[in-house]
Amino acid sequence: MRRRKLGRHGPEISVVGYGAWEAGGTAWGANESEEVVIDAIRAGLDAGIDWIDTAEVYGDGVSELLVGRAIAGRRDELTLATKVAPAPEGSGFTPAQVRSACETSLGRLGTDRVDLYQLHWPDGTGVPLEETWGAMVDLQDAGLVRHIGVSNFDRGQIEVCLAIRHVDSLQPEYSMLTRANGDLIRWCGEQGIGVVSYAPLAYGLLTGAITTETRFPEGDWRGTEQDEGPFSDVEASLEIVGRLRPVAERLGCGLAELALAWNVHQPGVTSAIAGSRNPEHVRTNAAAGDIELDDVTLKELDTLLG
Repeated sequence: MRRRKLGRHGPEISVVGYGAWEAGGTAWGANESEEVVIDAIRAGLDAGIDWIDTAEVYGDGVSELLVGRAIAGRRDELTLATKVAPAPEGSGFTPAQVRSACETSLGRLGTDRVDLYQLHWPDGTGVPLEETWGAMVDLQDAGLVRHIGVSNFDRGQIEVCLAIRHVDSLQPEYSMLTRANGDLIRWCGEQGIGVVSYAPLAYGLLTGAITTETRFPEGDWRGTEQDEGPFSDVEASLEIVGRLRPVAERLGCGLAELALAWNVHQPGVTSAIAGSRNPEHVRTNAAAGDIELDDVTLKELDTLLG
């Protein structure tokens, strides 16, 4: 598994990370047993993934609890990232709320520090971003978190934070089917801001396992009508997936591995976050971290993506 430095000041992390949103269970249909989820996380660590991304809102804390159990005895082997969200979904973005959220996450995770603490998405309740980012700086100065970043922020919001303290990372949505953040990601790379992309497999569309006949279980958000994103027009998304199959076959890898390899070859991307509750799927995702794509193949893929 290749590793890269997260931005200017961050740690070295594997180019594929484990995303623990699905581990929380909520919004993904029927839950797997807790032991299966823990086995999936540990399978990733054994396969060379050395960092995990979770959040307080994933399953209302369930994800953090399961991650904490999975890494017990292995804490020093990995980089641990989590996030605080605005109210009402999360704890809130006032300085006191950010501090309390961090301490609560530390308890669930069973650790004395978070390696990367992130603002999950911009606040819409009127809390000044300067105050929230100042609270993140205070956590860093206190040693509760080592690095601080943001998720789903735009350039202007990042620049507000940069005026106070360096932003170690951005976590944006980015995949072969969702490329709108490409310019922002390149800019982050130029600023020494690491980028950890989420949904690099387009929520399963880029695995090849989903067809127009797929019916999702009750509770799975992918089965509901979407106004934007790759599931807003499944047929168009799958048409692109069909174009990619011959390339994956030629390279001797699966579609998921190709999609992840493409992602981490894009300018500015440090690592791609791939989550699953299936240990075998996690091992397959990890294998993508060893795939090298040459310039000819990357240009071919860009043409196929349109």
